[in-house]
Amino acid sequence: MKMYDQPLATVSIVTHNSDKIFLSLDSLIEKMGSTNLHIKIFDNGSNEEYKKKLSKYLTYPFISIDFYPENKGFGFGHNRNLMTENGTAIIFNPDIIIEENNLSALVDLLKSEKELAMVAPKILNQDGTTQYLIRNRLDVFDFMLRFIPFKFIKKIFQRRLHRFECRDLPDDHDSYVRMISGSFMVVDLTKFQEVSGFDERYFMYFEDNDLCRKMEAMNYKILYTPRYTVTHLYERGAVKSRKLFRIFMSSMGKYFGKWGWKFF
Repeated sequence: MKMYDQPLATVSIVTHNSDKIFLSLDSLIEKMGSTNLHIKIFDNGSNEEYKKKLSKYLTYPFISIDFYPENKGFGFGHNRNLMTENGTAIIFNPDIIIEENNLSALVDLLKSEKELAMVAPKILNQDGTTQYLIRNRLDVFDFMLRFIPFKFIKKIFQRRLHRFECRDLPDDHDSYVRMISGSFMVVDLTKFQEVSGFDERYFMYFEDNDLCRKMEAMNYKILYTPRYTVTHLYERGAVKSRKLFRIFMSSMGKYFGKWGWKFF
């Protein structure tokens, strides 16, 4: 496959020993066909065996890999990939699976309005159900409610949780929203660089919400489109791992400390 001087978009993937990236890359390469992309992978200090396996993808002329010696986090890696690039970026988790090549359509949609800064498709679970990752407001109570293991409590606050997860967004047309997920977003790089990209003080979690708030502060728009989908092999790590939960709580504190505390 030929690599052109000006690709349709730069795909930015940040990984740290993620075993799902191989399935993700194989899916992307298979589905992209003649679509001209530059795939930039930033490796956050993975182990040597993993880096050796990942290096096999360097046989593709449209893939480049930056092997960084330590794990500096999600935002740091994407900033390293994107702050000197031009055009459009597709920020892509290492556990995203492309089922159909809708990348050109998503890029065209981003370019259709001058004020658009970012676009997000519908993100699905492996079983085809929707992952409700769009947010129009954040507060501490709703985040804590999602971690509570008691189903009867969640049932009491079911309507509130549904509003928090924006489950009322229509499926038959696009919607402007306030916050989309960093697991998959199409981004105007001029605007991304204008707001200095991701805030690297977040190691992981909330840096996507923070980026959206920075775009909003510049009066840029964010669009959610249910017409196009990707699959996210989502494991809710912060629920299962104490270490990730601590990182989540630290990032939540940084987010509300920056944007103002809202408890309920």
